[in-house]
This record gives sequence, C-alpha cells and structure tokens, in this order.
Amino acid sequence: MNSEIKIRPAISSDIPALMQLDHNYSTNHVWQMGVRKNLEGVIEIHFREIKLPRVMQVMYPRDPLRLADEWVRRLLLLTAEENGYKCGYAAVIESPSPGSVWLTDLVVDLRQRRKGIGTQMLKSILSWSSLEGYGRLFAEVQSKNYPAISLFRKFGFQFSGYSDAYFPDQDIALLFAGETGISVKE
Repeated sequence: MNSEIKIRPAISSDIPALMQLDHNYSTNHVWQMGVRKNLEGVIEIHFREIKLPRVMQVMYPRDPLRLADEWVRRLLLLTAEENGYKCGYAAVIESPSPGSVWLTDLVVDLRQRRKGIGTQMLKSILSWSSLEGYGRLFAEVQSKNYPAISLFRKFGFQFSGYSDAYFPDQDIALLFAGETGISVKE
C-alpha cells in the first residue's frame, strides 16, 4: 500500500511524538574549517569538504527535552506525517535580516530518512516563506551534518557564513541562504 506524506502545521498534540523522533544522524563527510594568518597579518578562514575514513555517528546538538519550550517561540513549526505517524518536523523563526526567515531545525526520523521527506518539508517551508512575503531563507547546520548540507545545496542555497562554537556542544554552525522562489536542481 502506497502511503502519502502530509506536511502540515504542527499542533500541540503532535509535540510528544515529535520529541521522540531519533534526531541523531550519521555522516561520512564533514566541512572542515581551516584558519591561518598570512604574512601580511590577514587571517584567512576556509572550509573544505572532506571524506571521513568511516561513518561518524553525530548527536543532535540541541537537548530534545527542551524542544517543546523552544517550539512555542517559533514562527512556524511543520510536521511530516505518514498514516498518522509523525516522521519529521521543521522549525522556522523570524530572522533579524528584514524580509527573511531562519530555518533552525529540519528533522526526519531515522526510520524514514532517504525517502524525500526532508525535501518535501524544505519545499513547504520555501513555499510558505514566499507566500508570507519572505524572500530569503537562512539555514543553520552543524559542520558535520553533510546530509543537510547536501539538501540545501541541492536547492541552490549558498554558503553565507559560519559561527564558531554556536551549538551547545560547541560545534560550528554553517549558514546557508536561499531565495524562497527557487527551483530544485535535479
């Protein structure tokens, strides 16, 4: 039986199921940051994608038990659902940059990954953002989260900066930005 993924705004009764999703992920690539000071005293920072010698298991950078408190302050919280099973969510806040929003979380449960659910949720976020008059979407992602980096790049998002020790685990946040009216590269 083919089932359909439904993307919709979350309601309060969704919260317990969303908190129970497996937020952790694995990766075999990371974006490694390099810093050096050149002869003129200029500090140069660069990132390079590297393939790891083996798959790395990565813990989600936020405390899942605090998510419900954070979600009430979100501009939008979407949930992905398949036959009543909550299999993912995405959270958006208003950005300090005028006319833009900030995607803080995009989570798909471990059992449902690689089925296009993250793609569907990102499309929904972009559509909602455009309809609400936001022309730009920023996304924050751990430098280790190669699956998310790949998704954003597939949608034409551009690397737009970083913040060192951004997450509670002191990991680097990579920032990507995309236009809300873009189409997905196949």
